[in-house]
Amino acid sequence: MTLSELRWFRGLEHWRLVRKGMACGRLRRTAQRPAWLVGLDRSLWVRVLLCAGFTASVVALSFWRQQHSTGCLWLLALLVVLSSLLLLYLELPEVFRSNSQLGLVCGSMLVNVLISKGVYVWTLQHQQWELRDIYFYVPTAFAPLLVTVLLGVRAGVYTVVATALTAALLVNQSLILLALDLVAGCTGVYCTRNARRRRDLLWAGVAVGLAGSIGGVLFGWASRTSQAYLWQEALLSVLSGIATSLLIGTFLPIFEDLLGAQTALSWVELADLNHPLLRRLMMEAPGTYHHSLMVANLAEAAAVAVGANPTLCRVMAYFHDVGKLTNPHYFAENMVPGANPHDSLSPSMSALIIISHVKEGVDLALQHRLPRPIIEAIQQHHGDGLVYYFYHRAKRMSEDAQVGRQLLGVPGSDSGVQEGTFRYPGPKPQTKEIGILMLADAVESASRCLEKPTPQRIEELVEEIVWQRIWDRQLDECGLSLKEIWKVAARLSSMLKTAMHSRLQYPKQEIRDGGSGQSAKRGSGSDSPAARSTSASR
Repeated sequence: MTLSELRWFRGLEHWRLVRKGMACGRLRRTAQRPAWLVGLDRSLWVRVLLCAGFTASVVALSFWRQQHSTGCLWLLALLVVLSSLLLLYLELPEVFRSNSQLGLVCGSMLVNVLISKGVYVWTLQHQQWELRDIYFYVPTAFAPLLVTVLLGVRAGVYTVVATALTAALLVNQSLILLALDLVAGCTGVYCTRNARRRRDLLWAGVAVGLAGSIGGVLFGWASRTSQAYLWQEALLSVLSGIATSLLIGTFLPIFEDLLGAQTALSWVELADLNHPLLRRLMMEAPGTYHHSLMVANLAEAAAVAVGANPTLCRVMAYFHDVGKLTNPHYFAENMVPGANPHDSLSPSMSALIIISHVKEGVDLALQHRLPRPIIEAIQQHHGDGLVYYFYHRAKRMSEDAQVGRQLLGVPGSDSGVQEGTFRYPGPKPQTKEIGILMLADAVESASRCLEKPTPQRIEELVEEIVWQRIWDRQLDECGLSLKEIWKVAARLSSMLKTAMHSRLQYPKQEIRDGGSGQSAKRGSGSDSPAARSTSASR
């Protein structure tokens, strides 16, 4: 049976159950990307067309006006482009195999080279302005800045080298331009590697402009160019760098949506606690809200210890339990003392309600258009782990029922409790950040049960939880090594010890009662109005 036939059959079966009143008409949202979009992003033919189009465009630019033309310039351009694509395939295969990311790299490089060549041709047409070398002072760092912010430092460095080589070849075969583009591009990559705010992009543009202008001025002095023109062109270089950063800041959200990529700037924006879902969580499930804040602090600190993305871990922790908004009072942190709704439910029904918060969370995340990494964190932060409390309760009830039947001589056998009924749907954590979130979530929840949280008990608790996740093979697919897992455990223990330390017991304060010379000790056993008033005011 093909995939389309299977979907049609499931849709028909769902419609039949709705007609019989055995299912609701609601269709749950799914977090899966459309199959056609995934196929387009991985298509070999699309990749071939992108590479061919990029190569043809660069070769065509080699025929655009050249002052000192080399006879086989087009052949040199062809060799440089093919070598660049081969280097991309060898060093960044994940970028090369994603057509969206490959299109971003090739497109931004083409824009960079086109600007450089365009400015060069313009200077040839306006030689009477004595600005023949102005293209040295225009550090077109558009491609390095954009690629670094979206795809990371390694992709940004590759873009710097490939763009500088191509531009220097097509623009008058200038080694000076090659050096200036390398300096400006590397400066841009360095300044945007940890960009967390929009203004960081602006300062990166200023740094790129200054780097290009300083290099240009030095080369100008060496070639004895007039100082008046040098300072004008240096100022133009700084303005060009600022304009580049503003352009990237303006169009960055569009590129994020097209690529489905999220930057550090996006995670900082999502960490705002005024998000509608987080405000609902604060009002409707305050216990879950406080739990999420604590998990966020633990996960962020643990991520720093192993070199993962701390901001991403914090944002994931904020939203990982939003599915509890559907039935908040069924979860321990939101229950009113003395009222447990699970007392009137069977263990399997209770487990179903607990497990459903994952699917409900995915549904809410899709409604609010949260990024895919957050949706994956909601799906995977429990892996396919066991809801042990209700599973143990179900087994105990089943054993008691079996003993009762034997005592009464009632025939029949117990089929036993199906473990799969009490497991989360999964999948297991697929990234380091989600693996850290799983451990932080479990440790924070379990730490609330400690009656006397001494440092030794906290360490034992964290170690026990980590071993449980390892033996249950929940961390096999997240990419965390054993060394990193125990680094995470050590950081979680340290954070919990700090958060749960016991306070000093202060001595009781004596309170003078007016002018009678009598004194009363402040404490729980004092019934004097003065003592109660003083105690309430502190």
